[in-house]
Amino acid sequence: MIRGHAIYEGVYLLGTSIARPLIAKDQIRIAKKFKAYAVSHGATGKGNDQVRFELGYHYFGPKIKIIAPWRLWKLNSRSDLIEYAKKHNIPIPKDKKGAPPFSIDDNLFHTSTEGKVLENPKNSAPEFVFQRTTSPEKAPNKASFVSIGFRNGDPITVNNKKLSPGKLLQKLNLVAGKNGIGRADLVENRFIGIKSRGIYETPGGTLLMTAHRAIESVTLDKQTMHKKDEIMPKYAELIYNGYWYSKARFKLQKIVDQKRNKVNGSVKLKLYKGNITIVSRKTKSSAYSMKKVSFEENKTFNKSNVERFINFHKKKIR
Repeated sequence: MIRGHAIYEGVYLLGTSIARPLIAKDQIRIAKKFKAYAVSHGATGKGNDQVRFELGYHYFGPKIKIIAPWRLWKLNSRSDLIEYAKKHNIPIPKDKKGAPPFSIDDNLFHTSTEGKVLENPKNSAPEFVFQRTTSPEKAPNKASFVSIGFRNGDPITVNNKKLSPGKLLQKLNLVAGKNGIGRADLVENRFIGIKSRGIYETPGGTLLMTAHRAIESVTLDKQTMHKKDEIMPKYAELIYNGYWYSKARFKLQKIVDQKRNKVNGSVKLKLYKGNITIVSRKTKSSAYSMKKVSFEENKTFNKSNVERFINFHKKKIR
């Protein structure tokens, strides 16, 4: 997703959308290990997750039975679910105010919060719903700097230290979170046709998106970059809708990964009170030519060709 710069409806970095296919894959793996006849999920009957889980189940275990309590049992609301949990002595967490919880998905990539006061889009999100990002107003008054190194399009180092993917993301989550980076408030169009409002926190992922685009800008050619931008909305929508394991997503992934072997180098970022500034880009790639771009006189760029170039395109606008 990072290599594809996948963003749904201009805002959402797809933190829950990508988690569900992984969970579904492992559920089926465990079900097969223990010869289980069914798998289950706790997604509501109104949300996207039921689709994401079940499309994943179908891909890895097309004959396995699916139990979806919210659709099959008499559970018509979150209140019903909480009462069921109390009746069966199932512990339910509370929000920071001691009230019943929001609908929350919390994973390595992001945290999403929905429901309760957030359901009315006229209400501002209370500060206590944010779990992994400091308010920009309360973030440090001194900027933080972080350098992210890439090899074959994937992040491999932070501040020149090589880290596993998980530890790399954890480190970026911490430094971005304390600087108030990665918050999003979105009213989105769900796959099943309902609009919903969610608060998302994706601190490390936001840094990775910014840094990856920056390193591609000095390593990839225009045609490859623009083709990726062209397919991104569809690519992101497929992930959002639960089609991670689909021929359509696999096909677009081949386009996303074209020339990824050229995406090598590092990007230095400045983080300050919710803002990200690109400080520098370093690469051995020859895609960016200082000689050609320089405003100083040089022989590597033939200016006489420009007039013919403009005249050619004049013909296209009439």
